[in-house]
Amino acid sequence: MTEVAEALALIKRGTQEILIEDELVKKLESGRKLRIKAGFDPTAPDLHLGHSVLLTKMRQFQDLGHEVIFLIGDFTGRIGDPTGKNVTRKPLTEAQVKANAQTYREQVFKILDPEKTEVRFNAEWFGEMSAADMIELAGQSTVARMLERDDFEKRYRAGQSISIHEFLYPLVQGYDSVALKADIELGGTDQKFNLLMGREIQKHFGQEPQVVITMPLLEGLDGVQKMSKSLNNYVGVDDTPGVMFQKLVSMPDTLIWRYFELLSLKSNDEIEEIRRQIDEGANPRDIKMALARELITRYHGEAAAASAHRSAGNQLAEGELPEDLPEVTVAFDGAAQAPIAAVLNRADLVSNSAQAKDMLGNGRVKVDGEVVAKDAMLDTGKSYVIQAGKKRYARVTLD
Repeated sequence: MTEVAEALALIKRGTQEILIEDELVKKLESGRKLRIKAGFDPTAPDLHLGHSVLLTKMRQFQDLGHEVIFLIGDFTGRIGDPTGKNVTRKPLTEAQVKANAQTYREQVFKILDPEKTEVRFNAEWFGEMSAADMIELAGQSTVARMLERDDFEKRYRAGQSISIHEFLYPLVQGYDSVALKADIELGGTDQKFNLLMGREIQKHFGQEPQVVITMPLLEGLDGVQKMSKSLNNYVGVDDTPGVMFQKLVSMPDTLIWRYFELLSLKSNDEIEEIRRQIDEGANPRDIKMALARELITRYHGEAAAASAHRSAGNQLAEGELPEDLPEVTVAFDGAAQAPIAAVLNRADLVSNSAQAKDMLGNGRVKVDGEVVAKDAMLDTGKSYVIQAGKKRYARVTLD
C-alpha cells in the first residue's frame, strides 16, 4: 500500500461517514500537515470511554504527523448545544465553563500528545466579534434550513419552544472552522448538521471547505444503549484500574471488535492479527484482557495495568505466578526420571491419581510455563515450577 492508502485505511477505521472522501484523499496527497479540529463544550467535567472515541481518532491523526486542535467551547458552552435536546438547554455560567474546561484538559492528555496538541478556546474570536459580525454570520442560513435538523423539526412540530440563540449554535460552531482554518473536523454522528454547516461557512469566507468525519456513538457495556453515566453502562476515564479492568473483561463478547476499532491505538495490522487469533479459537476473555491492559496503561500507567486484575479482586492473571510460590521437595529414590502424574500426586498438587490423569488429559498442567503431555517424564535432580489448573502452584525439586 502507498503511504496515502495506509493513512486513509487508518483514518477510515471505525468511522461512520467521511464527507467527502475524495477531498480527503486530495488533502492527504498534498503532503502538507493538515489541521484537524474537534470541539468540546465543557458541559460536564467527567469523561467516559464514549467521549474518548473522537480523542482516539485525533491521536491517530497526530501519529500520522498532522496538527490537532482541541477546541474548548467556552463561548458556545454558554449558549448550550441543542443537539438531541427536546427543551432549551440551560446555559452554563462562566465559572462553570472554566472549571469544567480545566478538568477536560487534564483528562484529554491521557490520550493526546500534549506536545502535538493545540488547545484553543473559541471565546478568543467570539469575544472580539461585533454585533455586525454576528448579523453577517446569522445571514448565512435560514429558518427553513435550521428546521431541517431533526431535533429542531421535532420540537417545532410538537409546539415546543426553540430559542433564537439555539439557531446560532450551528453557525457559531461553523465559524470556529473559519477561525482555525480547519482542513478536517471530527464529530459524533449526532453533530453531522453542525459539521456540514462549517463547510458552508468556510465557503462564504473564501476558505477551502473542511472534510467532515463523523464517528459513531459508542455502545455501553450493555451492548445496546449508547455509553452513558445515567444508564450506568459506562467505563469512566478516571475509574480506578481495578474497576476499569473488571468492567472491560466482563463486557459482552459482541463488543470486542467495536471497542478495538474505536478505542485502540494499535495498528490495523495488529488488530487483524488479533482477529485472526479469535478466528482460530483464542479465548475472547484473553482478548478483552489485552484491550483492558492497553486502556489502563493509557489512563493509569504500565504498573497499574500490570496489577489491575488484583485490584479487581482476581488473585492471579492468566500465566502469572504468586510471589510466595510454595517450595516442595519430592524423593524418587535415585530414579533418573519421574512420571509427571506421580510428581503431581506426591507434591499434593492434585487430590488423587484420577484427578492427575484428568488434568493432564485436558492440558491443564504446565511445567515451567509449558503444557505437558500426560506421559511426560521429568529428570530428577532438578527443580520445576509446576501449575495444576488455575489455583495450584509449586516449585518442585525432584530428588
